Amino acid sequence: MKWLRYSHQGQIGFGQLVGDTLHVHQGLLFENSQPTGNTLPVSEVEILAPCQPTKVLALWNNFKTAAEKNGWSTPPEPLYFLKSPNSYSHHLQAVIRPSQDVGRVVYEAELGIVIGRRGRDIPLEEAAQYIFGYTCVNDVTAVELLRSDASFEQWTRAKNFDGFTPFGPCIETELDCTSAIVTAKVNGRERQNYPVSDMFFSPQELVSKLSRGMTLEVGDMISCGTSLGAMPWQNDAVVEVAIEGIGTLSNTMKESA
Repeated sequence: MKWLRYSHQGQIGFGQLVGDTLHVHQGLLFENSQPTGNTLPVSEVEILAPCQPTKVLALWNNFKTAAEKNGWSTPPEPLYFLKSPNSYSHHLQAVIRPSQDVGRVVYEAELGIVIGRRGRDIPLEEAAQYIFGYTCVNDVTAVELLRSDASFEQWTRAKNFDGFTPFGPCIETELDCTSAIVTAKVNGRERQNYPVSDMFFSPQELVSKLSRGMTLEVGDMISCGTSLGAMPWQNDAVVEVAIEGIGTLSNTMKESA
């Protein structure tokens, strides 16, 4: 089941996407949503980011092939950082390059896990019950800022410029992660193609481990990290992050005004 959040004639709503038709719902996306009986052609709405996380927990070094290629050791625990709400953007929204000179900006195609129940210290065997669904994420990074100061790695600054976390276009509740493939195309040319099954930590393990001592709120998201093929994102280039079963997230890099 695909859930989509939208804006139409000045009103923000959500609904179930069936083909090219949006079946409008009322209530809350994560609980007690009810169909209104109204429908909208998806071509007539502005697609928004499908949820509003209080935080995004984003993984680093979570793929075996990338770790082997880069000489990284197997992480004993998930390695992650936070992305803030100002960085969120949605399908077809332009990503604006920071006005200051930050060097290369890189796209990273990733799978996003959307949390559907509030939880802390979640047992592994119960973790699947806290996953509402999955979405596509582009974890954008001003990569040269990360280590521009030898005394302090700047993950927060490099990852959290306005618009640096496009995600969407929808949330799929029934994705089979054992066979899912994440791809990224730049102006139609494939640059990333890797299986979710190559992760060091499965979605259920990530939910369980990241909830240790940290409450995961309804609508929060875990971005599962990326694999090989992430490259600099040039101005006016269109990056499409696709996962079969979810859809395609498309964004264009634009120079700041």
